[in-house]
Amino acid sequence: MANVYNIKGLDCASCGSKIEDAIKKLPGVSYAVVDFANLRLHLEAIDLNRVRNEIMRIDPAVEILPVEYSSVKTQIQEDVFKARREVGIIIAALLLFMLHAYFEERFHESDWVVLDYGLALTAYFLAGINVYISALRTFRRGDFFDENVLMVVATLGAIAIHSLSEAVGVMIFFKAGEFLQNLAVARSRRSIHALLASRPDSANLETAEGIRQVPPEQVQVGEIILVKPGEKVPLDGEVTAGQSNLDASALTGESAPQSARIGDLLMAGMINLTASLKLRVTKPFNESSIAKVLELVENASARKAATEKFITGFARWYTPIVVAVAAGIAVLPPLILAGEDFKTWIYRALVVLVISCPCALVISIPLGYFGGIGRASRQGILIKGSNFLDTLSAVKTVVFDKTGTLTQGDFQVQKVVPVNGYGEQQLLEFAALAELQSSHPIAKSIVAKCLEMGLKLDNASVMEHIELPGRGVRALVGGHEILVGSDGLLHHRQIAHDVCDLEATAVHVVIDGKYAGYILIGDSIKADAKEAIMQLRGMGIERIVMLTGDNNCAAKMVADHLELDAFHAELLPEDKVRLLEEIQLACHSGEKVAFVGDGINDAPVIARADVGIAMGALGSDAAIETADVVLMTDSPLKMVQAIKIARQTRKIVWQNIVMALWIKIVFVALGTMGMASMWEAVFADMGVTLAAILNSTRVLRENWFPKKPGFL
Repeated sequence: MANVYNIKGLDCASCGSKIEDAIKKLPGVSYAVVDFANLRLHLEAIDLNRVRNEIMRIDPAVEILPVEYSSVKTQIQEDVFKARREVGIIIAALLLFMLHAYFEERFHESDWVVLDYGLALTAYFLAGINVYISALRTFRRGDFFDENVLMVVATLGAIAIHSLSEAVGVMIFFKAGEFLQNLAVARSRRSIHALLASRPDSANLETAEGIRQVPPEQVQVGEIILVKPGEKVPLDGEVTAGQSNLDASALTGESAPQSARIGDLLMAGMINLTASLKLRVTKPFNESSIAKVLELVENASARKAATEKFITGFARWYTPIVVAVAAGIAVLPPLILAGEDFKTWIYRALVVLVISCPCALVISIPLGYFGGIGRASRQGILIKGSNFLDTLSAVKTVVFDKTGTLTQGDFQVQKVVPVNGYGEQQLLEFAALAELQSSHPIAKSIVAKCLEMGLKLDNASVMEHIELPGRGVRALVGGHEILVGSDGLLHHRQIAHDVCDLEATAVHVVIDGKYAGYILIGDSIKADAKEAIMQLRGMGIERIVMLTGDNNCAAKMVADHLELDAFHAELLPEDKVRLLEEIQLACHSGEKVAFVGDGINDAPVIARADVGIAMGALGSDAAIETADVVLMTDSPLKMVQAIKIARQTRKIVWQNIVMALWIKIVFVALGTMGMASMWEAVFADMGVTLAAILNSTRVLRENWFPKKPGFL
């Protein structure tokens, strides 16, 4: 498993890519991902010191720290200090440059021209000193295509052909552009982490001396904590005193308050609204709901989309190619074309050099993806990586499980039908004893019905309990062999019975090989299921299918009500996997299939889908482990929101790619034809980077998404 380290001092996405590439080549490193948006390094390595030394070789300003060190908060504080310093440098350089411009004509033919040159060069080196230092570092390690190296070459070239004023102005403009770019990245990072600011900072621990405020990590399971109105619930726990309403929007994305009373389980990250509550802690902080959510979201950037990987690879070749083009522009036309001078074409080549850095792509793409992941998390949708955002955006077929996904999954015994001489109470009691050790919701509903009727269930009488996946259970109860399960179980065991198709879920009971009757279990369709299906169709989802282990009649009733394209009933877990694979084979190239289930019973099919989605998985370790996307509530409409966010994120990413490449291609052409100056080139380079960064942050806005179901 990869360890996570915070990164300090990294302010360049290209540098992050170079560090990642270098670390991957080290012996003993099996996995390395630099997450620029989160300032984190995900690393599997034998020798950490070797990794540190390699990072220092590439960029001495960058260091990795233990994850407990709050790199983002510290980086934000450093950004503020650095911003003030950079503004001072830019203003000073600009004032010197303005003095140079004022005296340039006046001192041109006088002895004071040296002073004028001094003003210009002072402004140049004041603005460019850090550029020179960075260029020297990259040049020493053999990297000749860094943006700082290119800027030094371009401006020194301009000075060499007697364009001193332009060289100074371009360096100051580059410095100002870098400042604005870093400011935009810092603001984007703050915006993203503001969405994830749900981590509780302290807990009110009840002790013999009274209430003591401690970090949540210090509270032990079983201890009592006090949560006052307006405070965040710091750890998962059971209410032992009090009654209140809570805001769970940080976890679920739902703004409606939830009531809590004695016996209810609360999750860390909820906000207590109305009255004080006492909780008995049920999980340590690092296993709490909010800790898992934050860990999942913050680690999501480690799983990069194909687009990100392509851009990283493209950037490695793009800059050398443009540099080669610039060299050709500087040398070939004067040699081939009559009457052309080297000075003109060298200047044009320098313009092309200025535009050659792919910063707009390298910075904005990961920010765009992580913004989408952060935005989804605020809606109660946890997406495990930008690769799954891409897959979600390409989904054309959605396959749903029935129980607990399209239906409530809140089972209740509706009817008990005994046969062959058995009584209703006897049938129900045998079934409940057989199901007593099962965690399945249907089993729990049968046990609950018995307890409601006042029947006593003696667990000691259950001698053996065997789960039959997808079919039911087999148990030995008081010397009797009991089979409880589906119609398919009876057919598999060749047990004669005369009832197969029923409009509700039927649980059949067999006692000592003899059919004893069935129990009808009621379930209802979710109120927003139909709306979710309609919105999915409005978004261009071509096929919606339901897979269920329930009987054919019950499945058909749900499918007809929701107007699904197809359904398959009476399935075992392996049948669901087989049918999903058939659905995937029937899809056109590039079209993806999503499966939505409960994340536990559907683990095999969730794992097999192009994108596996677990619904209502808040607090479920198995669901968070298995699924690619976790919907934190039971609402099918979350599936609609997930696809909307994925498509909008991908749209923004491609807007940035097209915009950046188009502007750079245009300015390479204009520079080659002599229709663009170095001023305009650096403006275009920095301008497109800023525009791409700001465009990436649009996905973070709460009210940005259109309301119409079919807006995509």
